[in-house]
Amino acid sequence: MTKPENHQDQKKSFFSNLTVQILVAMIAGALLGIYIHNNLNEDDAKGFSDKIKMLATIFIRLVQMIISPLVFTTLVVGIAKLGDIKSVGRIGGKAMLWFFSASFISLLIGMFWVNTLQPGIGLDLGTVDLSTASEVTDKTKVFSFQNFVEHIIPKSIVEAMATNEILQIVIFSIFFGLAAASIGDNAKPVVNALDKTSHIILKMVNYVMKFAPVGVFGAIAGVFAIKDVNDLLFTYAKFFSSFMVGILSLWVFLLAIGFIFLRGRMATLLKRITGPIVIAFGTTSSEAVFPKLTEELERFGVKDKIVSFMLPLGYSFNLDGSMMYMTFASIFIAQVYGVELDTPTQMTMLLVLMLTSKGIAGVPRASLVVVAATCGMFNIPVEGIALILPIDHFCDMFRSGTNVLGNAIATSVVGKWEKE
Repeated sequence: MTKPENHQDQKKSFFSNLTVQILVAMIAGALLGIYIHNNLNEDDAKGFSDKIKMLATIFIRLVQMIISPLVFTTLVVGIAKLGDIKSVGRIGGKAMLWFFSASFISLLIGMFWVNTLQPGIGLDLGTVDLSTASEVTDKTKVFSFQNFVEHIIPKSIVEAMATNEILQIVIFSIFFGLAAASIGDNAKPVVNALDKTSHIILKMVNYVMKFAPVGVFGAIAGVFAIKDVNDLLFTYAKFFSSFMVGILSLWVFLLAIGFIFLRGRMATLLKRITGPIVIAFGTTSSEAVFPKLTEELERFGVKDKIVSFMLPLGYSFNLDGSMMYMTFASIFIAQVYGVELDTPTQMTMLLVLMLTSKGIAGVPRASLVVVAATCGMFNIPVEGIALILPIDHFCDMFRSGTNVLGNAIATSVVGKWEKE
């Protein structure tokens, strides 16, 4: 009698696994979207898409509801536990060294593959509506050094929390945490209260994540309902396949670096973060998995004070998938328009991208905004951004998943360096 019961338990456990539920939701969403696309007219399909995408919007807003208080409470508690400015400076230094190194290599991988495979050579421009670029190019007006500084330093922590400006919340939390640490025992009641609050918020994460498969289902169904994926992938076959070569190369690099530092534990880490990666992939939002990733990294064994310090910084400075895409897309547009970029110019572009991309965390479609601004700097037609808009959603799926992987590995490795 026990064998059937064990089999039933295993079957129940398999289907109650969040990752499995999300994968099933993705397949179901794709099938429904394709059916709608093939059986309804364009206006009805668009109406369906707008409505079904509300499921994804609800899920992402539920997550966004948690992010600000989670970042604040965990980061303040983490810094207070670190104890002094020296510890914060040491870990922060290691974090920034990792982030800038990973960003540089990600950009370099994108530059290498777009030059090697040359997906922009010989592309037909006739069917592309260049006016669609305006929705992205209009946002490049936020792109300046002054805006970069203003974006980092909050004028109000309430405003920063209301708009989920992670980088601004990080700055305030660092000051608050250091001040709490310097006061010592007198600050313990406040730190303990924030510690308890952070655990309550992490419990909320479990409730919110139960809605993740529904959100992913809505996101995928909404996209497939209005896009003819077969035509799209055929038209952009060379661009998308070249992009995938670049992303896979970046994954190989990140996994190899992770294995060098984590050894056998790398497999355990991957098992832990598979769920967050799949959610980020399905919703095209690495922000949507911030709370879940925090929880999984702590379960993996990284101390909460390291996780709470590293992840918010990583979400602002360490978006490896997006970085790889930026050089790839910028040079792709140059290839389409026949703009010659010699190696020194491309290296200059790479350095510009590495610096400017750090200032726009939280900007919608941030990668495209950076690409548009970079094209303008190097005399590449900015309206060329319209060339990649039709396929960008599918590229964004892989970018978002890669961003999650990169931040998980960075946090785990720094945790090991700190013997935490």
